[in-house]
Amino acid sequence: MRAALKKYFPVFVLPTLIAFGIAFFVPFIIGFGLSFTDFTTITNAEFVGVQNYVDAFGERSGFTGAFFFTLLVAIVAIVSVNVFAFWIAWLLTRKLRGTNFFRTVFFMPNLIGGIVLGYTWQVLINSVLTQYGTTIISDWKYGYWGLIMLINWQQVGYMMIIYIAGLQNVPPELIESAELDGAGRWQTLRHVTIPMVMPAITICLFLTLSNTFKMYDQNLALTAGAPQGKTEMVALNIVNSMFYEIGQEGVAQAKAVIFVVAVVAIAMFQLRATRAREVEA
Repeated sequence: MRAALKKYFPVFVLPTLIAFGIAFFVPFIIGFGLSFTDFTTITNAEFVGVQNYVDAFGERSGFTGAFFFTLLVAIVAIVSVNVFAFWIAWLLTRKLRGTNFFRTVFFMPNLIGGIVLGYTWQVLINSVLTQYGTTIISDWKYGYWGLIMLINWQQVGYMMIIYIAGLQNVPPELIESAELDGAGRWQTLRHVTIPMVMPAITICLFLTLSNTFKMYDQNLALTAGAPQGKTEMVALNIVNSMFYEIGQEGVAQAKAVIFVVAVVAIAMFQLRATRAREVEA
């Protein structure tokens, strides 16, 4: 059976590789080349060396500030989303009444588009802040915490489903053995349940990391980077440079390359760190 699978493996993988090449690899190579040019279209690109990369980190660009703001959002959002998702999943695997209903309720926000969520949360937050004579775009801190709440609202339900699947795969006899040995609920969770759920944790951390870093539509709808670009995340900064700043197409492309490399490096580090814990578990 394995020999037959290996024989036909290229046949089944080839369509995916072709799609990956057309949709990602080829555009990335073209984009990487354009990041060293000054262009408005592919046919009129003029080579300028690394000047675009130098300009990307310039004060006018705003890329450095956007990257650090994105990093600040990602750190808090990744931790909070996974803590809440794991906690809810753990509660919904305790054989409580109405668990299927609550799973559906928590998952539903994930089905709503980012633009709709952004404007909805903008209205909700502003309805509270206007009582104090301010709005979400009057202070970057309001926009920051608004993004954190929006990300949690949208992603917790999806991660919860993954954690529920992981928790349901924990052998009951391991829990019973730990309890018979005198382990308390916290000790059982820490030394038995969490190590057994590490594959689910790896997946959820990767998904929240990638989804948060590449966030665009929620950021656009909620604050659009206001005030003065202080709540502008990297994806929004790149799009603004590409389509709304004259003569900055090459700089925007350089930003995109830097962004992709940085996110891939961070994601690979996270995957390596959490998979190492899987081996230990």
